Amino acid sequence: MSLLTPTMPNTPQHLIEADGLSMQYTIGPRQVTVLRDVNLRITAGTRVAIAGPSGSGKTSLLLLLSGLERPGAGSIRVDGVDLGSLSSDGLADLRRERVGIVFQSFHLLPSLSALDNAALPLQMAGRRDARALAAAMLERVGLGGRLDHLPSQLSGGEQQRVAIARALVHRPRLLLADEPTGNLDDQTAESVRELLFSLNRELGTTLVLVTHDLDFAARCDRVLRLHDGQLHETPARQPTEASDALPA
Repeated sequence: MSLLTPTMPNTPQHLIEADGLSMQYTIGPRQVTVLRDVNLRITAGTRVAIAGPSGSGKTSLLLLLSGLERPGAGSIRVDGVDLGSLSSDGLADLRRERVGIVFQSFHLLPSLSALDNAALPLQMAGRRDARALAAAMLERVGLGGRLDHLPSQLSGGEQQRVAIARALVHRPRLLLADEPTGNLDDQTAESVRELLFSLNRELGTTLVLVTHDLDFAARCDRVLRLHDGQLHETPARQPTEASDALPA
């Protein structure tokens, strides 16, 4: 049984509301601040890119929004739910029901087929139709002929598509993607970009992605840049024919 309050018909316009977020890591004898007093509002159904140099705190911010990490200070509400009020089990329920996550390194289980990897979130929720729904989502991402293949039998792009299917199989309100094209060649990366945007439109899922790719970011509704622990809105620009990247 879910520990979360059910989403009501008057779902808040802002799917994400974060106030005063701060986060520090302890490295040896010193503390490193990666986020300081970050405030964020993200409207439901939009596409938001978070950019910035390596080490600026982009992934840390995504981990906070998913409830996989807790802030040192501040508050986060996702789909009207205060993450600070939830236990570890409650946060797991939130991710299982309302949040999908795509990682740069895929994080597929090597001993499971594409179908079983994609079905895993629904199976953990006790859904009897898990494999049928996973097969339909794999078909949607172009892997209908690869259901029984292990990750080692799939290309990098195919593995990322399995990861996307797994993240979306439960139709989450929020999809968090951390450098989803970072390990892919240019052609495969473009197909994954198109897939993410297409699914955003079809499912109405809010997309928040971390990327170094300026052209990828420019195709989103908003671009936010992290610098010195602070979050800044960046004016949108048009994508160029040649890909470019933010400095690493």
